[in-house]
Amino acid sequence: MIKRKFTKLAVVSTLLAGILTGCGAEGGGSANGDTIKIGANLELSGGVASFGSSISKGIDLAVEEINKAGGVDGKEIEIIKVDNKSEGSEATSGAIRLTSKDKVTAIIGAATSGNTVAQAQIANKNKTILLTPSGTSPNVTVNEDGSVNEFAFRTSFIDPFQGTVAANFAANELKIKNVAIFSDSSSDYAKGLAKSFKETFGEAGGKIVAEEAYVAKDTDFRSTLTRIKSAKPDFIFIPGYYEEVGLIVKQAREMGIDVPLMGADGWDSPKLVELAGAEALNNTFITNHYSSEDPDEKIQKFVKSFSDKYDGASPDAFNALGYDSVYLLADAIERAGDLDTTKIKDELAATKDLSLVTGNVTIDEQHNPIKSATILEYKDGKQVFNTKVNP
Repeated sequence: MIKRKFTKLAVVSTLLAGILTGCGAEGGGSANGDTIKIGANLELSGGVASFGSSISKGIDLAVEEINKAGGVDGKEIEIIKVDNKSEGSEATSGAIRLTSKDKVTAIIGAATSGNTVAQAQIANKNKTILLTPSGTSPNVTVNEDGSVNEFAFRTSFIDPFQGTVAANFAANELKIKNVAIFSDSSSDYAKGLAKSFKETFGEAGGKIVAEEAYVAKDTDFRSTLTRIKSAKPDFIFIPGYYEEVGLIVKQAREMGIDVPLMGADGWDSPKLVELAGAEALNNTFITNHYSSEDPDEKIQKFVKSFSDKYDGASPDAFNALGYDSVYLLADAIERAGDLDTTKIKDELAATKDLSLVTGNVTIDEQHNPIKSATILEYKDGKQVFNTKVNP
């Protein structure tokens, strides 16, 4: 997910080049004392503050639980938060403060891919773990030359994975044979999902009967939907964000297109229901990181703990990813046996079958988690847990 992935990235990169010359090259971890300092560099204000704020609440719950249970190897976790204001330059400044002044062992954040990438060079240079809960772009952990960012990891799955999961769900669960793809050609997120969906669905024996595109901020999709309808698909895959998808779903239903529609976590906003209408969203599906309705015992325990701490609130996917990020990191620190950040990043990379709220996690060679995705179905405007799909 995460729409503002690389907004201002060019500006941030220029700033970063200058700022790095003032950074120390020593490790960022605090190796002594009774606490483990972990930074949280999050979007606590600005355009995507809802994402960062949700992650922050998940982090706080996990830290509270771990410390109450005795900490990690007897040390309590101390969270030091900085507000990156949803801007890459502020994320860079926050990472510099956390590594050089606060000497944290690890940084959790940012929520967006762009604001995480803005910190990557600083984290690598200072040998500080950088763990994004929700940055889904492959570029977060892999450089343009194909090399892996040694100290960068993520808790969420990557964009292309969602396309693969959606294709497997369409082919294997819904038994779909003929698909149309209607994607946002101006979005790397949508293009990545469409590409992986097409490849996987083709390998499963399915047929793509139509491929159409729109551009962000478009509002009238009727002429394109007419072409799609004439191709007679059994299913339409629409990777994109809720602003346009809401209108597409609404107009498609008005035109009598009643086949199943599907997207990914970019649909996940209350605004989608406002734009599309609850009835129009029936028989639509999305891939997502988690569902609070999942009957899994571990998930329901998390849902109750979150509700108890936050006045009955139901945790969303960002709450869960923030919560899991702390436990993923704590597990690696415990296995490392001390706060040597090189040992910790090696243990993070070696994580296998770790049971978390958003799935059983194994970290792959590119520092991405391999885990199941959740399929949600819209019923009368509400997200309802449907199933889990493995990679």
